[in-house]
Amino acid sequence: MVLVTIVMTMMLIRTLGLASKGSVNPQEVFLVMAYTVLGYMPTILSLSLFIAIVGTLSRMYRDSEMVIWFSSGQGMADFVKPLFRFAWPVLILIAVMALVGWPWANSQTIGMRKQYEQRSDIERVAPGEFRESAGRVRVFFIDKETPDNSRATNVFIWSIERNLQITTSARSGSIENIGDSRYLLLNNGQRLEQPMANTGLKISEFKTYGTRAGGSSGFGDDTTPARARTTLSLLTDRSDMSRGELAWRVGMLLAAINFVLLALNVSSGNPRVGRSGNLLLALFAFVVYYNMLNLGQSWISSGKFGMGGFMLLLHGGVLLINLAWLGARQNNWGRRIRKSPSASVAAPATAPRIEPT
Repeated sequence: MVLVTIVMTMMLIRTLGLASKGSVNPQEVFLVMAYTVLGYMPTILSLSLFIAIVGTLSRMYRDSEMVIWFSSGQGMADFVKPLFRFAWPVLILIAVMALVGWPWANSQTIGMRKQYEQRSDIERVAPGEFRESAGRVRVFFIDKETPDNSRATNVFIWSIERNLQITTSARSGSIENIGDSRYLLLNNGQRLEQPMANTGLKISEFKTYGTRAGGSSGFGDDTTPARARTTLSLLTDRSDMSRGELAWRVGMLLAAINFVLLALNVSSGNPRVGRSGNLLLALFAFVVYYNMLNLGQSWISSGKFGMGGFMLLLHGGVLLINLAWLGARQNNWGRRIRKSPSASVAAPATAPRIEPT
């Protein structure tokens, strides 16, 4: 719950920043934040599972419960089965959220941003504020508007059209629907046209002038990012970008499985000292592994590594390290190596025998 609260706070700050820039509808801030947190649930669940196992096993060491476990003839490897029996529902949820929840949440967020970006230019305008159009080629400003939002006073428009910088100002303006388009009709104003090369200036005055109140969004129908595409569509796409995204989604499940074994290995404690050292080591291992997962996605997307080779190197390598570490703790290899050969067969010295006289 603490992790979810921290993530929601961070996402709220980030979403408020996007809303202040005009990228997100201010009325949809909490909805965007909810979708964002839902998308990051695989990471939150993996970290929660990891910390839960480390904290529980560290407490067992601190309370000397591990002494009873070892005295009963059980070893570290005997923890693997009960740990996975406990973790399998969480692992299934991580797989579902990574393969299905993550792209769905991203598609919803991008859809809301796209819809907000594609609103008409007039809907972007607020009294007393300079606002850009959807295509970033116009700037609008109005002084006041009527309660029904149909008319405005002191209208200012700056735009770039046909390699011309055009500045239009008018005393008033109104919105009219002509055909399937909406137009802004300006009254009693002037229009300044200046070429981009600054070769001259054309000034004209008008009583009535109309300009289209619309614009195209920066989002295209064919520019759906890989993170918002379904897993099935990524499987059929052989591009590096799709391979990188697919490696990240599958890697979240493989990483969660490795985190269970890693939590078992890093959970060791001395009853006489605190457990902060263990938790710091565990969090450091999680951060390094998770960053390598993100770095691998970037490498695969840029074509520096193949998907199969990197996943085998990262997840397979961590699995081998976990198994070797677990075997060393199970068989006390470190203690056997440190044991001195001269101390193993030292015979006790016998006291000299004194003959009676």
